[in-house]
Amino acid sequence: MNILLHELRAYRKSTIIWTISLIMVAALFMSFYPSFTKDTEEFRKLLEGYPAALREAFGINLDNFFSILGFYCYGLSFVTLCGAIQAMNLGTGIVSKEVREKTADFLLTKPVTRTAILTNKLLAALISIIVTNIFYIAAATLLAYQVAKEAFDVGVFLQLSLTLLFTQLIFLGLGIIVSVIFQKIKSVLTVSLATVFAFYFLGMLSSTSGDEAKRYISPFKYFDTAYIMEHANYEASFLMTGAGFIIFAIGISYFIYNKKDIHTV
Repeated sequence: MNILLHELRAYRKSTIIWTISLIMVAALFMSFYPSFTKDTEEFRKLLEGYPAALREAFGINLDNFFSILGFYCYGLSFVTLCGAIQAMNLGTGIVSKEVREKTADFLLTKPVTRTAILTNKLLAALISIIVTNIFYIAAATLLAYQVAKEAFDVGVFLQLSLTLLFTQLIFLGLGIIVSVIFQKIKSVLTVSLATVFAFYFLGMLSSTSGDEAKRYISPFKYFDTAYIMEHANYEASFLMTGAGFIIFAIGISYFIYNKKDIHTV
């Protein structure tokens, strides 16, 4: 419990900053919505001038782009990108920060198992992400009601918003694996940015190819917003793939962490 509380206190400032940042990104995009609805035809013609592959890469679907849900999806892609960086940061720093800050020897000499240490650290990161999503979804919903000029399905809006949480969980799992495998990570942010942007651009490339199988390469493409709006559900195969990866990542991380030699001062 002491480890959990210590980690929560350590994450408190960054959680607040990331939560405010995600809300501000959403607010920025939602503030543009009234302007887009005033000149729908002009903006449609403008977007039609861009190659279809480019529109697909940025998740712009002209069939629903000018509805509140469709426009929200466009901004949500950037919110998810930022959220993935937050989650990757948390995951990568879970174990590596003890080595980097030279506190591993102090922690491991305490009467607590490595499993308990990793569990408490993982719970703290998970709580941070959940708190971020609670405040983000609440704020995004209020923003949508403020700018929407027509009724929209709140259930679908929440399903779209929850893709942020699911994507963050995948990157949290990925970050944990990186944290336990590599002995010393000098800059968590550098690793997080490089990894997240690599998957983001891979997702953009998979969209332009039109090959559904390539969507499995990038977690950013596991949740097709157009499919969610049409079916009010998630694609089962991608949902199971994401859940399977999270379980695998956590399981293998426990195994490696319990077996590896931890370098101390």
